[in-house]
Amino acid sequence: MALNDPGGADADAEEPPSMLWGLDPVFSAYSRLYITDILQMKESRQVPGVYFYKNHPFFQVDVLGTVVYKREREDFYCYGVDDSTGVINCLCWKDEKWRDQGEPTKCTSSTLRRDPSGSSRGFNIEDELKRLKEAERQSTELEIGDLLRIRGTVKTSRDAREIKATCFYKVSDPVMAVQISHMLEMPRLYRKCYDEPFQMPSDDLGGTEAGGSSHFHYLLSRSVLTLKEFLLEKEVARFRPYDVEFLLHPLIQTSSAEQESDQHRTSLATQIRKLLKETLSVLQDEGQIFRKMRTQDEVYNVTEQDKDLHTAIKDILREDTKREKYAEKGCHVLHILSSMRQRYSQNLSREVLEVALTFLECKSDIISTTEAHYIVL
Repeated sequence: MALNDPGGADADAEEPPSMLWGLDPVFSAYSRLYITDILQMKESRQVPGVYFYKNHPFFQVDVLGTVVYKREREDFYCYGVDDSTGVINCLCWKDEKWRDQGEPTKCTSSTLRRDPSGSSRGFNIEDELKRLKEAERQSTELEIGDLLRIRGTVKTSRDAREIKATCFYKVSDPVMAVQISHMLEMPRLYRKCYDEPFQMPSDDLGGTEAGGSSHFHYLLSRSVLTLKEFLLEKEVARFRPYDVEFLLHPLIQTSSAEQESDQHRTSLATQIRKLLKETLSVLQDEGQIFRKMRTQDEVYNVTEQDKDLHTAIKDILREDTKREKYAEKGCHVLHILSSMRQRYSQNLSREVLEVALTFLECKSDIISTTEAHYIVL
């Protein structure tokens, strides 16, 4: 990853055709990019408002940084956000419901309603709603030095790059846990995703077979994102394929409706099973899920939610770092993998272990002493 050279060797490469952009998962996501890369990305020659890092198309970003300047207008705020790689202007529209309102009212215990006997009720829904509204209002009013999380679209205005916010709020981070987690995650995103070239389908889209292959790649990318979001939102620790099959029904039904004229399409159930199988395979290759035991009962564990997996890793590090050999640098990832296969599961892959180690490091349960050595805290 080169912070000052977002295009790298591919900067002058031909843009992928716009009809293929949807096959790249980052295109439809709010991508976490360094601000310096957002400022230096080249705008598409085909569609204004779309930008390229290497050969990945972006138009939506997710940024975390410190407010270094602020300008307020009647309808919006302009915040300068610094993530330590650069500063970008962020246009944040004021919510309609906060306009033309006076000073916010503060709710205190003295404002609680009292019954005729003069005793406090202790809880009043109107007062609680006032507190919630005030907290919501304060989260959108930032001062210099506050930590801002912003999601929005990238725009170029008067030859200057800026972010037009769709969502923004002040982040409370007294012990810098959010910022540390963000700093650890960013290099991994670049290494695993953004710096990896987008592999375009080699098929000619003019043919029926090629068109079907490209369409399946598109469905697969959407399916993977859908399943990832579901597992994260619901904090799923383990599941069976039939537990998540319903998530793919809307994708296949929409696809079948669009391709109604295709005489050779397979049944809906067959398409769903095929798509689910490929989706689970992709998630296993990424290390997001794994099968602890190869049994007839097809159970998948979610790497970031498997507490037994996390405990086993910490136990190994805690025990082995007491030995003189590992006391200084900690345990190498291959040593941890070998021990985990003996104690926890023979089917554990290095990809799963690396995802788990990154997750534990983000939680400050372990730390890396080198790129591949870890100790427990």
